[in-house]
Amino acid sequence: MCSDGSAEGSELASRQQAEFGPTAPPRIIRDVAMTDQKKSRRQRLEEFVAQNPKDTFSRYGLALECLREGDKAGAEAQFRTLIEDHADYVPGFQMYAQMLAQEDRREEAKSILTAGIAAATRVGNAHARSEMEGLLAELEAG
Repeated sequence: MCSDGSAEGSELASRQQAEFGPTAPPRIIRDVAMTDQKKSRRQRLEEFVAQNPKDTFSRYGLALECLREGDKAGAEAQFRTLIEDHADYVPGFQMYAQMLAQEDRREEAKSILTAGIAAATRVGNAHARSEMEGLLAELEAG
């Protein structure tokens, strides 16, 4: 019998043994319920953030996923928390400012860009600093 205790599992194990010999790969039994496997990307990211609220990458990913789904308020909340908790996480400033600019929230975007440019300077990210300076110049000109 296989680890799942079924005759079908035993047949599968026998076929694997015949095909691969003594080095047959183990049969994979998932501990995760099927309903967990069907969760959306956003649901999984929300769980990651809930388990580790200071995880920069998960929070940034959640903000981007909110944006992708059109949930601007959700994205804004995640971006705000991200830049408050991680003042040197340059992509957070850059994407948040771009979102604000697209929403025609120019003054807020300029403020975030100014903080983002300072962060990029602190961490030595010249490329992001240049992109944010370009967007800031566009916003100031228009």
